[in-house]
Amino acid sequence: MKVILNNDVPNLGELGDVKDVAAGYARNFLFPRSLAYLFNAKTAGLFQKRQAEIEALKGAKRQASLSLKEKLEAEEISITLPAGANGKLYGAVTGHSIGDELLKKGIEIDRKKIEVPGRSIKSVGNYKVIVRLYEKDEATIKLAIHGQPVKSEKTEEAQRPQRRRRFEEHGESTGEHAAADHPASEQAATE
Repeated sequence: MKVILNNDVPNLGELGDVKDVAAGYARNFLFPRSLAYLFNAKTAGLFQKRQAEIEALKGAKRQASLSLKEKLEAEEISITLPAGANGKLYGAVTGHSIGDELLKKGIEIDRKKIEVPGRSIKSVGNYKVIVRLYEKDEATIKLAIHGQPVKSEKTEEAQRPQRRRRFEEHGESTGEHAAADHPASEQAATE
């Protein structure tokens, strides 16, 4: 079924585009939401009259895309995550986390348009991330991922005996001295 789009529809087209879609998709989704009209001589004439307006809107989108591209390419994003000694991250950097960092800088981008190499980054380093903009425009963002050292289990185990000694030095009980301080609990223990 041929339709002419009344609004921009993600993954389909823009305002004024003529598309061939499944009849059910048109009847159940596009027509009830006024996203498209059936393509015929009447609707084609209506959109022909609006052609100057449509081109002006597309020109504004192109201009906004170019300014966003300049803004994005001027930015450098730095993300710090916990990492092991070999530089491998405990977690991953995805398009969602990059979108959050951009949002903190006041730039709102659809996270689906952010293309991360390999879908996610799992090690420390410098990367280039592509953001798809209007039409075929794309911006390249510089991304620096830094590792934050994490306490290892060995250092925690080395600190445990020191904690136990501190408790004993200060007269605090670890459980053995508590029974001597309370005769009622000593009686219950013998029974």
